[in-house]
Amino acid sequence: MTTLTFGLTLLLYFDIDESFISFSGETQHNKDGLLQGQTIDSPLSDIGLQQAEAAGLYLKDVKFSNVFASDMLRAQQTAEAIMKHNHSCSGLQMKCDSLLKEVSFGLAEGGRLQDLKDMAKAAGQSFPGFTPPEGETQEQVKLRFREFMWKMFQQMGSEHWLDGREDEVSISALTETSPAKGEADDGVRSVPVHALVVSHGAYLCVVVRYFVEELHCVFPQGSDKAHMFSLSPNAGLSRFIVTLRKEDEEFKLSGIRCVFINRGGHVKK
Repeated sequence: MTTLTFGLTLLLYFDIDESFISFSGETQHNKDGLLQGQTIDSPLSDIGLQQAEAAGLYLKDVKFSNVFASDMLRAQQTAEAIMKHNHSCSGLQMKCDSLLKEVSFGLAEGGRLQDLKDMAKAAGQSFPGFTPPEGETQEQVKLRFREFMWKMFQQMGSEHWLDGREDEVSISALTETSPAKGEADDGVRSVPVHALVVSHGAYLCVVVRYFVEELHCVFPQGSDKAHMFSLSPNAGLSRFIVTLRKEDEEFKLSGIRCVFINRGGHVKK
């Protein structure tokens, strides 16, 4: 079977207090421990800009063929910082997509994280995982990502089918790779097609769970679910190797493997 294999690096934006999910640059609202979600589209703070710059410098020699970002300002600023330092991005155009927006926290947006925790407790539900009034459920977020993923697969396939095509690549072959060594280009040195996706913490927490539970993503040996779903540092990175097949003129997923998850050593504490 002929397939297309490409790298997928997720850079995750920090939307709320550090005690919850923290995946990219800081804004004044999350510095103050407030939930931003979708309605508060604030720019990165000075520290957030420094974190985005640190991610850009770390990834400066990693080759990207495509860049996707949430259409929210904080994610776009993070993506721009990475592209500025990366020579392979000089001719690329960032594609912003509303499907990558942060989770809507409904009536809890703009309030304190502790208030959301209190809502969950009062409802007799666990946190995280609780959906506040008028907020998005995890199922709704998952469906939103699935729509983005399908669009991304069709674009990657149509643009790069001849660039990264391999013959007779089996799904089992995805597991037969060397372990990550802590280098910025781990897993993608010999992969000519590589997409960067910049989104938000709570959103991508749902995405990782979807990869694990429904797409049966292969994780590095010794990984456990506690690590997979653990909190990421600001400007944290996760990388996957994705293989597509072409079926009835549509590009479909054949397999997905995680190279590393929640890497954050490139950002100074």
